[in-house]
Amino acid sequence: MDKHLTPPYEREMDPLENWIHESVMPRGSMSDQIMKQIENRAIQRKTTKPKFAKRAVLAASVVGILGAGVVGAGFVSPTMAATLKQIPGIGSIFYGLSSDEIQTAVDKGILSHPNESVTHDGITLTLSDVLYDGTRLSFSIERKGENLPEGSISPYVPMDAKTENSDGEWVKAHKVPEKNQLKGYFKHPEVQINGKKVDSQQFIYGDDPHKKNSVVGEFMQLGSLPDEFELTVKTSMTGVNEPYEFKVPVKIDNTMIVVQPNETKTSNNFSYTVKELKSTSTTTRLVLDSTGEVPASQEQTGEYAPTMMYYDIADDQGNILEQRKFGYFHSKPKTKYHVDELYDALKPNTKYVTIKPFTLTVKPTDWSIVGQVNDKVGNEVKKGDKTYIKELEMKIPVPAQ
Repeated sequence: MDKHLTPPYEREMDPLENWIHESVMPRGSMSDQIMKQIENRAIQRKTTKPKFAKRAVLAASVVGILGAGVVGAGFVSPTMAATLKQIPGIGSIFYGLSSDEIQTAVDKGILSHPNESVTHDGITLTLSDVLYDGTRLSFSIERKGENLPEGSISPYVPMDAKTENSDGEWVKAHKVPEKNQLKGYFKHPEVQINGKKVDSQQFIYGDDPHKKNSVVGEFMQLGSLPDEFELTVKTSMTGVNEPYEFKVPVKIDNTMIVVQPNETKTSNNFSYTVKELKSTSTTTRLVLDSTGEVPASQEQTGEYAPTMMYYDIADDQGNILEQRKFGYFHSKPKTKYHVDELYDALKPNTKYVTIKPFTLTVKPTDWSIVGQVNDKVGNEVKKGDKTYIKELEMKIPVPAQ
């Protein structure tokens, strides 16, 4: 069953900046005038509208102007970027990127807005955004039509799906013949690179939690891909006989920084070796291998125990990079792990990073996380109480970018 995207961090406004940057008009043509108009609208409503209403009205204004196709490809001022970040409903594909990082990514071809649309039986799908930075590939697809179901991803399972004792009733309830399925759900897509199907165990696909009627697909591990290729995305909708197909060229100026320290740190019976650190303008990738029993602190004894080892990355200013996906494993830690994780991008001119290994504390009776906090709707506010292992910290120099 497909993995679902973890709700991203609050970086909702960046696609608007991307759309602005990608216009074919010369820099400085009409963008300044439009930006000033939007900023003036925001200022005028600042003291007269409730926060949500003000943001919604401003969002409509921005989208309306962008939809008219008259925005020049110009620089987005810090003030405007801050204003744009207050508007809800922007997709998850751009989370973790500042306006400067977006500008760099657009200039290098890493971010694109194909806006290719296909319509079948009253439902239009649009391949709205594509991100490829040399280490991960992401895309988003939007749907439009009448009387669409609330969720975007199909809740149905194949009629021949096997059941386990624990999920038999759930599977049975979602086995619905195609002729009886609600119209308008996304089915699982097929993705091709230069006409060859991509088969990756690290494919995440699900509803975009920050953009209604949209789905996001992301490949976390694709191996070695060329800097220029044709991306094909094929998908289908429940209740629609004809399939949807999108083909877009992808070409990037790949200036990835790769460090392979092969350095090892050890504490008691536990050790880990950093194999690779990759840095692009949008992503940082950490690859390492670990072996041995995870060390336990005084607080992680008796009725408590440590989890597997996790790894924070801090830049040379002490800022912790947000991790793209964080997995909880509610079981006793193994003694060997291969870790391949994505984090936010490094700031330009970062001279070094520090790998900061840590564990969380759990109750082995049910493997619940001590200190984990969720809000009323289940979104994570805090992962849990981190226990850093100082003697395992590793400093890695980063070549000049």
